[in-house]
Amino acid sequence: MQNLYKALYLQSNFKSYKKNIMGITRLKRKDRKNAARANQRVADIKRLTAKPVIKNIDVEAIKKSFAEKA
Repeated sequence: MQNLYKALYLQSNFKSYKKNIMGITRLKRKDRKNAARANQRVADIKRLTAKPVIKNIDVEAIKKSFAEKA
C-alpha cells in the first residue's frame, strides 16, 4: 500500500513538473514569434515610408542626347 501512495505522489509531481516545463517552452516560443513579428512590422514600415534619393538631373542634356541619336 505504501508503494502505491509513493507512486501516486511521484506521478502527480511529475505531471505538474511537466506542465510547468511545457508552459515555459510555449511562452518562450511565443515570445520569439512576437519579437519576429514586431521586427518585421518595423522593417515593413521603414521600407514603405522610405523616400528615394532625389538627384539633380540636367533634363536639357538628356533631351539633347535623344535629339542627337534621332
